[in-house]
Amino acid sequence: MNFPVFVARRIRQPQNATFSATVSRVGIASIALGVVVGIVALAVLFGFKGTIYQKVFLFGSHIQVSKLTLNQSFEESPILLHTPVYDQWQKIPGIRHRQAVAHKAGILKTSDEIQGAVLKGVGRDYDWQLLKESLVEGRPIQFSDTSYAEEIILSRVISQKLNLKVGDNIIMYFVQNPPRVRKLNIVGIYETNLEEFDNQLVLGDIGLVQRLNGWGSDSVGAYEYFVNDFDQLETTAKALYGQLPSDMRMERVTDRFRPLFEWLQLLDQNTSILLVLVLFVTCFNIASVLLVMMMERTPMVGLLKTLGSPNTQIRRIFFYVGIQLAVKGLLIGNIIGIGLCMIQSYFHLIPLDPTNYFMNTVPIVFDWKAILLLNVGIILLIALILLLPTLIISRIRPIQALVFKK
Repeated sequence: MNFPVFVARRIRQPQNATFSATVSRVGIASIALGVVVGIVALAVLFGFKGTIYQKVFLFGSHIQVSKLTLNQSFEESPILLHTPVYDQWQKIPGIRHRQAVAHKAGILKTSDEIQGAVLKGVGRDYDWQLLKESLVEGRPIQFSDTSYAEEIILSRVISQKLNLKVGDNIIMYFVQNPPRVRKLNIVGIYETNLEEFDNQLVLGDIGLVQRLNGWGSDSVGAYEYFVNDFDQLETTAKALYGQLPSDMRMERVTDRFRPLFEWLQLLDQNTSILLVLVLFVTCFNIASVLLVMMMERTPMVGLLKTLGSPNTQIRRIFFYVGIQLAVKGLLIGNIIGIGLCMIQSYFHLIPLDPTNYFMNTVPIVFDWKAILLLNVGIILLIALILLLPTLIISRIRPIQALVFKK
């Protein structure tokens, strides 16, 4: 058996009454607490970002392409549906999906209330999976083969203001020359908790917008593109921009909703600072624990040196002791951290104010790669830190160590 490993195991099994036993428990607890904080922080961070991304992309898409114009209103200039940049989208690297949309401003009216809204027209190519998580009542729009579908999906905010529910009919006025009026049926209600969407956006059939604007079925208001990897948005956007005609413009979602994404970047920075502080305290604690154990074992160090053990071998003994403490703390921390996150994920015990956080409960997303990197980073950092206190062994003299009084 490896001698340093054998001695390290014996040192790791002290009597419960010894001071080093209590100190080792404190060291294990500090490591476990650091791991718990790290896992929870990462799970909550990825949960926040994933939830907000999903809500923003529901109506914002990753990249939007529209006609180049100085018009700043909701009225869009038509672009042809069948263009190379739209039909041959699969040739553009990084694009996952594309869809055609059109917007039209109007007024929703009931017998008692009115509400300004923007109708977003979508077609059969719309990615309804994005709406699935935010659709709280009803169903998606069912398109007609002969005409446009007289169906819309409202937000919960608008439905509560107008006292409407799924199955009700609503009159929508469109301000144009001449004015147009349509009676539409409410088939669904969504909720994103993002005011920019919930206060004004209504989902309907793109055929209705085309009919109101006097467009043909081959004209739309904008193209929406979704990328495979959001981290590669800039690269994909450059590839797409190179394919656009000169009369079209492109807008990234990070530019359209810049304050929101800057807030998310601030969350990344806060989480990074928290993890650095936790790692610093954890490494300091484990180094302190190892120093205390070395002081308590000073006579043993002197005896081993007298018997001919080199400093390197003795340092390895205490290095293994520290690694064993770290591994035990990692195991306990992972069990507790992942367990707490799973409890929150399934039972939603911690609520949030949707007005400030855009969601009703603390979201949890497990990024197993990040959790693995966290564990590997902690064990490597602890291994490096443990080399420092073991350097003291080379300064211990055998004669002084043998007469050392604890």
